[in-house]
Amino acid sequence: MEEGDQQNSGDNAPYLTISELSRAVKTTVETAFEFVRVRAEISRPNKAPSGHLYFTLKDDRSTLAAVCWKTMTANLAVQPEEGLEVIATGRLTTFAGQSKYQIVVSQIEIAGEGALLKQLEDRRRMLAGEGLFDQERKKKIPKMPTTIGVVTSPTGAVIRDILHRLQDRFGVHVLVWGTLVQGRDAAAQVAAAIRGFDAMPENGSLPRPDVLIIARGGGALEDLWAFNEEVVVRAVAECRIPVISAIGHETDTTLIDFAADLRAPTPTAAAELAVPVKTDLAAYLSEVNARLMRATARKLENAGQQTALAARGLVDPADLIQRRAQSLDYALGGLFRGLDQWLSARALRLSGLAGRLQPPETKLAEAAGRLSQIGQRFEQQFATGLANRQQRLDNLILRSPETKLAEASGRLSQIGQRFEQHFVTSLANRQQRLDNISKLLDANSFERVLDRGFTLVTDAAGAPIKRAAAAPDQANVMIRFADGTRGAVLDATTSATNSASASASAGGMAQPVKAIPNPGPKPVRKPARKPADDDRQDKLF
Repeated sequence: MEEGDQQNSGDNAPYLTISELSRAVKTTVETAFEFVRVRAEISRPNKAPSGHLYFTLKDDRSTLAAVCWKTMTANLAVQPEEGLEVIATGRLTTFAGQSKYQIVVSQIEIAGEGALLKQLEDRRRMLAGEGLFDQERKKKIPKMPTTIGVVTSPTGAVIRDILHRLQDRFGVHVLVWGTLVQGRDAAAQVAAAIRGFDAMPENGSLPRPDVLIIARGGGALEDLWAFNEEVVVRAVAECRIPVISAIGHETDTTLIDFAADLRAPTPTAAAELAVPVKTDLAAYLSEVNARLMRATARKLENAGQQTALAARGLVDPADLIQRRAQSLDYALGGLFRGLDQWLSARALRLSGLAGRLQPPETKLAEAAGRLSQIGQRFEQQFATGLANRQQRLDNLILRSPETKLAEASGRLSQIGQRFEQHFVTSLANRQQRLDNISKLLDANSFERVLDRGFTLVTDAAGAPIKRAAAAPDQANVMIRFADGTRGAVLDATTSATNSASASASAGGMAQPVKAIPNPGPKPVRKPARKPADDDRQDKLF
C-alpha cells in the first residue's frame, strides 16, 4: 500500500517543458552572472552579414562562446583578432536553440602591454610583407614647399608648436585638418584626413599641400594605438603627397613611421625638416649673389682686356678703304689697256680677212670647173658599170647544163657528208643514253632485291601474294629466289603464325611452307594485273 502511494505521488509531481526549463536556466544564469570580466584568447572571430560578431574565448583548458551585437561593435575599443589576448566585459546568457551558454560582450580591451606588442609585431610583419615599408616607395621631401598640410588635434599644444616653428623658420601657407588623435574614432578620422588632402585638386580654391605632417604628442602605447591601425598605415602608404610622421617622442615608434616618407623624432622636428631656415637661406643667397657679382666683374674685366688686345691687331678702316681704292685704280687702268689691245687685234684680223675675200666671178668660174669634172667622172663610171653587166649576161648565156649539173652535184655531195656526220653523232648520243637508262633500270630491278636475301611468293597464275590472308590453305605457290624458283604448298596456321611466317619468308627463311618437287627452274612470268600503288611489297618490287 505504501509503495503504491509513493508511485502515485511521483506521478502527480508537476513537470516542466523544455522551453520552461530553458527560461528558468536563462534567468538563473543571467541573474548570477549579470556582469563578468573574462581574460582569454580570441579564436575564430567571424562577422556575420547581419553585423553581429561571433568568436570564441579560450584558455588552456576551456572555451566560451562569445557574441557582440551589431549595436555594440562600433563601441569596441579593440576589434577581435585571431590569437589576441584580451579582457572581455559582458554578461552571461544561454542560447536555448543549442542548449549552451555564452557571453554577450560589451567591451574588449587588450590584456596587458605584451599582447599589444604582439599584435603590433604581427601587423608590422603583415604590412611589410605587402611591401608598404619598402624604400623604393619613399618620395623625396621638397626643399621649399609653398603649402604644408598638418593632420593633428586642432586644440593641442602640438599644432601650436608646429605653427610657431614654421613661422620662425620660413613663413609658408599651412592647412590644418583637425582630427582626434586618441580613442575609438581617431584612426578613421586620421585616415580620412590623409585621403582628403591627397584628393585635393592642383588648381582648386585651396592650394594642394606639397608635404603632409602627421603629428601627435607623446603617450603610452595604448594612447598611440590609432597610428598603428591598418587603415591609417595604408592611407599613408597610398598618399601621393610626401608624408612626414611625427608621433610622440623620439623613443616612440608607430607603424606609420615605417610607411611615411620621412620620420621626425618630434612634431617640432617635423616642422624643422619640412622648411629651411629663412635667415640661413637669405645668408646663402647673399653669399651666392656676392660670388656671382665677383665672377661677373672678373668676366667683364677679362673681356675688356681681350677686346683691347684684339683692337691692336685691327686695321684702320680709312686706311683699308684707301688701299682698296688704289687697287681699284690699278685694276681699271689694266682693264682699259687690255680693251685697247683687244680692239686693235680684232681690227688687224678683220683687215686680213678682207684681203682674202674674192669677187663673185672668180667663185662662179671655180664652181663651173668642179661641175665639169664631176660630169666626166659620172660618164666614166656609167660606161664601166654597163660593160660589167654586159659581161655577166654573156657568161650566163654561154654556161652549159652540164656545168650547172656538176656544180649542183658537188653541193649535194657536201650536204650528204654533213648529214652523215650528224646522223653518226646523234646515234652515238642516243646509244649512250640507252646504256645509262639500262643501268638505272637494272639497279632498280626487283631481282637486285632478291640478291639481298628476299623472296617473291606468287600463286599458280603468277600474281604476287601480298598478304597471308589472300592465299587459301593448301594453296600451291611459287617462291622465287635469286638463283631459281621452287614450288610450295601452304599449310593451315593461325593469323599470328602466318604473320610470323611471312616475316621469316621475307628474310629468306620460308619455314611455314612445305616444299614440293620441282622439275627445274621456271621463268618468272610478269603479274597479270597492275599492283595497287599503296602496297608496300608492290613498291619494293
